[in-house]
Amino acid sequence: MTHASEKLFSPVTLGAVELSNRMVMAPLTRVRAGESGVPNDLHVEYYSQRASLGLIVTEGTFPILEGRSWIGQPGIETAEQIAGWRRVADAVHAAGGRIVLQIMHGGRISHPSLTGTGRTVAPSAIAAPGEVRVADGSKAELPVPAALTLDEIRGVVDGFVTASRNAIEAGLDGVEIHSANGYLVHQFLATTSNTRTDAYGGSPANRARLSVEILTAVAAAIGADRTGLRISPEHNIQGVIEDDAEDLAATYTALAEGLAPLGLAFVDILHADPTGDLVQQFRKSVQAPVIVNSGFGVVTTRQEAFDLIEGGHAEAVAIGRPVIANPDLAVRWARDAAENAPDASTFYGDSAAGYTDYPTLD
Repeated sequence: MTHASEKLFSPVTLGAVELSNRMVMAPLTRVRAGESGVPNDLHVEYYSQRASLGLIVTEGTFPILEGRSWIGQPGIETAEQIAGWRRVADAVHAAGGRIVLQIMHGGRISHPSLTGTGRTVAPSAIAAPGEVRVADGSKAELPVPAALTLDEIRGVVDGFVTASRNAIEAGLDGVEIHSANGYLVHQFLATTSNTRTDAYGGSPANRARLSVEILTAVAAAIGADRTGLRISPEHNIQGVIEDDAEDLAATYTALAEGLAPLGLAFVDILHADPTGDLVQQFRKSVQAPVIVNSGFGVVTTRQEAFDLIEGGHAEAVAIGRPVIANPDLAVRWARDAAENAPDASTFYGDSAAGYTDYPTLD
């Protein structure tokens, strides 16, 4: 191991979670949970195979059925789903790993055939661009959602709290609240998807209010030291466009300042420039350890991970596609060994192919 790489492989503590190294498995949608949303034998094998990483962040998991975005997405609502995640957590822990559950409400990125309520929801009645795969396997345009009422927003917060408690009951080490990539909590942050005129719209602080309320309530329920957040400022995806630099800075400053008193376990930041002013100022203001990832659809390389950690730009680095193809990526990077190439045609599906069958060095 070269001197420049040593810090990447050193332990770090994120809240109550002790990591053996600073490599984090990014949350990766894989749609293997079927109609029931119950984690199964494939999930047990898939996640436990990757336990040598410092931390695993699971795929986005719906807190309530109305928050489901696609068939095959796991949930954390029913007794069967909780039991399925308990099997996953037990297997990861038995292999020496740590795992937190990403809790994701899709909001308007869904379809009435998927939500169980005959509608989709969002901060405002504005449809996202594009299509979604519906229950029968075909694709449909994303519909105009129902704007959440104030009472329903309180219900959304309660849903995240219950889901977080369920995750801890299932034995996971913590949770990551998904406020990124154009899903519900992120939809509240941007003026393009949030045109409300009440306490949850208008000013940057109002648009950040839902994120702050969810994180505050979850931290009170399970402990701030087991509570994390994922954000993707300026990612501009699924109709959540943040292209006004002044508003962007004001919004994420309000978010960071609202969260700073909590003492969160970590904030997981997806941004094309993790060393830039936006990310580093947020890191300073939020007063929590930071995991960085340089971009959706951009492969994080071994050298980039070394540079980010050695340069002091984050406490840990999230890694996506290389982890899909290399269950033993921590070992490979420690040895500077060759990597398997990921097969994008098997990223999504319902079988072991491209999921649990990538070979290890041994």
